[in-house]
Amino acid sequence: RYKMADGMDIQTLVIDCGSRMTKAGFAGDDSPRAVFPSIVGRPHHTGVMVGQKAAYAGDQALSKRGVLTLKHPIDRGVVRNWDDMEELWHYTFYHELRVAPEEHSILLTEAPFNPKANREKMTQVMFETFNVPAMYVENQAVLSLLANGRTNGIVVDSGDTVSHIIPVYEGHAISDAISLLNLGGRHLTDYLVKQTESYYHLAIICSASLIVCDMKETIGYVALDFEQEIDKAKECSKSPSLVGMEATGIHEKAYNSIMRCNVDIRKDLFANIVLSGGSTLFPGLAECMTKEITALAPSHKKIKVFAPPERKYSTWIGGSVLASLSTFQQVFDAITNESSNQPQLQIAKSS
Repeated sequence: RYKMADGMDIQTLVIDCGSRMTKAGFAGDDSPRAVFPSIVGRPHHTGVMVGQKAAYAGDQALSKRGVLTLKHPIDRGVVRNWDDMEELWHYTFYHELRVAPEEHSILLTEAPFNPKANREKMTQVMFETFNVPAMYVENQAVLSLLANGRTNGIVVDSGDTVSHIIPVYEGHAISDAISLLNLGGRHLTDYLVKQTESYYHLAIICSASLIVCDMKETIGYVALDFEQEIDKAKECSKSPSLVGMEATGIHEKAYNSIMRCNVDIRKDLFANIVLSGGSTLFPGLAECMTKEITALAPSHKKIKVFAPPERKYSTWIGGSVLASLSTFQQVFDAITNESSNQPQLQIAKSS
């Protein structure tokens, strides 16, 4: 909880907006209160439906997809359309959480390399449009580690449109060693659609990608013996060339990120590789990562890959933990120059 200047306690909201899904809820809870698509839809034609709104978001937009143009406000972890993003936040506050944002402090998450201008715009919208009394922005990887009781480690975060590999030491991301792979769950879904549409004529079904995405999440797994497997879709993060991308596999990205860090902390990083994000849920991924990184690393290094069962929501859970700490009040109150010296972190409060 956050204590206002007048002494009133207000509860902090935690909002983690991803490229595909948004997770939102209250600090101190074990899991998000609401999970819904990060989608905004606008009607193809105005005035067609009775009571038609200018825009719909989340599950409301998805349920009306036949008459709406659907767009994702966030792509590769970065907001691309602020009008749509504002609609998504409005839907989050008033429809999903059913709260008045001016009565709550807010913790928002951000991806690595989030542009400073985007962070400033995020702050502006929260204060000027939603009138929040206080807000805080934190790196998603730092929160993922915190959710797992760690302040040191390397986070392999794979979402819908992008994967990040972020070394974290003593609670701070090591920006010089962060790696990015423009590959995520949506690319795997698109690959599967192309592989199956010629057999099942899925191209004529508007929800083909939703059907295939459900198939992928239900039966997908990662092959430990790649050469003997027929199904290749799950190996795309390991071998991006399978979906037409020339890039280093995610296990090599993780190894290279560790090797770009100071030699004194590499032992901690190799022993604390934490998977995060919905696209890391494939069974066998942790074992595969362990096998591949062990083959690359010096023989005396202990390699340990953690795949927490709740990793789909690790970032949100970490935010819930952070915002419920007794010391979090001091974070809101400490408006110093620290934020300008750490591009991955911003502390902000209304005047």
